[in-house]
Amino acid sequence: MTKIVKGVSNFQWGGDHYRKLPIQVWDFIAANKLDYFQGNVIKYVSRYKDKNGLEDLKKARHYIDKIIENDYTRTVPCPPQKEAGQE
Repeated sequence: MTKIVKGVSNFQWGGDHYRKLPIQVWDFIAANKLDYFQGNVIKYVSRYKDKNGLEDLKKARHYIDKIIENDYTRTVPCPPQKEAGQE
């Protein structure tokens, strides 16, 4: 049988960089219904000073670039290419 434990925010694997924040990052992400890419931006920006510094900011930027790619670029169909010898 699986036991559901309330208060999982009271424990963090691998450090305390999230627990010291006034709002848990995953609670913020869930409450605002952010998608995977948006959630990762929040995660990396919120922890960069206490964990991986510039590396986390670069990760956040990478996810922002993906959001821009997903939301603001479109595929433009290419006209059919003529084979050699066709006019």
